[in-house]
Amino acid sequence: MPSVENSTMADSKTKSAKSANKTPPKSPADPVKEKAAKRLSCESNSSHEGAVAGELSALEEAFRKFAIHGDTRATGKEMHGKNWSKLCKDCHVIDGKNVTITDVDIVFSKIKGKSSRTITFEQFKEALQELSKKRFKDKNDEEAVQEIHKLIEGKAPVISGVTKAISSPTVSRLTDTTKFTGSHKERFDPSGKGKGKAGREDLVDSSGYVSGYKHAGTYDHKVQGSK
Repeated sequence: MPSVENSTMADSKTKSAKSANKTPPKSPADPVKEKAAKRLSCESNSSHEGAVAGELSALEEAFRKFAIHGDTRATGKEMHGKNWSKLCKDCHVIDGKNVTITDVDIVFSKIKGKSSRTITFEQFKEALQELSKKRFKDKNDEEAVQEIHKLIEGKAPVISGVTKAISSPTVSRLTDTTKFTGSHKERFDPSGKGKGKAGREDLVDSSGYVSGYKHAGTYDHKVQGSK
C-alpha cells in the first residue's frame, strides 16, 4: 500500500509541475491597434530617413545650385564643364595666379570619365582636392581642402550680362504719342496712356449733353454753390 500511495503522489506532483509550466493563453489582439502601431512605426522610420536624406551640406547645396544653372533639364546630381568653370570663377577658386581657367579645365578632364561629359558630387570633391593644392600652397592638404570648401559653401551662381534696353532716336520717335497724327492720335490721352476701346470706336454718349460739351456734370455743383 505505501508503494501505491507513493506512486500516486508522484503522479500528482508531475501533473502539477506540468500545469505550472504551461504559459497562460494570450488574449486575442485587437487588429485595429496592431495596424495603428505598425503605421506609426513605418511613419517614424520614413520621417527619420527623409530627414537624413534631406540634410545637405553647404558644399553639396552649392554644387546643386551650380549644376542646374542654365539647364532646365538638369537634376542637380551631375555638373558639366561649363558650370564647373563658372563655379570656380564665381567662388574665386580661380585667382589668376595660383589657379587659372586652364588649371580648372585640366582638372575637370582628369577627374571625369573618358566617355562622360559631367562629374558627380564625389568627383567634384576630388577635383576641389586637386585644385586646393595649387590654390593654397602654404597650407597642408587637409587645411587646403577646408579653405577651398569655405570659398564655395553657401554660394550660388552670379547672374550677369542682363540685356538692357537700347534707346535710339528712331524707336523714341515711333513710340512718342505726342507726335502721332490722325486716328492714331485719338487712341491716346495727353499723358500718353491708351484710351482702350474708346480710342478705337465711336461710343454713343448717352449723358444727354451735346457732343464736345466740356462742362458736363457741373450744373448741380453750381446750384448747390449758389444756395
